[in-house]
Amino acid sequence: MARPNFKYAKRQKELAKQKKAEEKRLRKMEKRTGATAEEAVEPLDSEAQPLPVVDEASPEQ
Repeated sequence: MARPNFKYAKRQKELAKQKKAEEKRLRKMEKRTGATAEEAVEPLDSEAQPLPVVDEASPEQ
């Protein structure tokens, strides 16, 4: 007889809980600011500047 995978079920439950909490946080933020959920969610590194491209074939002198 197959045994249930409790770790998998627990992880799925945790993921659902995190998703629900994130949606709730976005709704609260939207209420406070009046912004839409899409505007409220910005990538964390949106302010980060891209790294300069370095050509490793030519050594700097």
